[in-house]
Amino acid sequence: MAELIDTVAWVLLEGGRILCARPRGKDVFYIPGGKREGDETDLQTLTREVAEELTVAIRPDTVVHVGTYHADAHPSGPTVRMACYRADYTGTLAASSEIEDVEWFGYADRDRVPPVDQLLFDDLHRDGHLH
Repeated sequence: MAELIDTVAWVLLEGGRILCARPRGKDVFYIPGGKREGDETDLQTLTREVAEELTVAIRPDTVVHVGTYHADAHPSGPTVRMACYRADYTGTLAASSEIEDVEWFGYADRDRVPPVDQLLFDDLHRDGHLH
C-alpha cells in the first residue's frame, strides 16, 4: 500500500484571498496546518498546528469542514490527504518560530502551493471565495 501523509488544514479567507505559510527552510507555501499525531482527531490536530504555526487559538464551536483532498506529494511520492476546515480564531495572527513567512494568496498564486493545496484553490475559486 502506498504511503499516506494524513494532514489537516485551516482555510482562512479574507477579501478573496487565502492565508498561506512557508515553513522555515522550505521554499514552498502551504495552507496552514499539518500532520496528525497519534490518534488525534481532526479538531485536535487543527487546533495544535494552528497554535504552533500562527500563535492563535481556533474557536472549536466555529469549525466547519470544507472538503477533504487527496493528491500525490510529487510524481513518485506518497499521497497526501488534507482535511480542510474553516474556523474563527482568537488572538493575533503571527508567524511562529517554525514559520518563515505568511502571505495572503489569490488564485493567481495557485502554482506556488503543492498539488493537494491546488485542488482546494480550484474549489474555492469555482465557488467564488478565492479571486
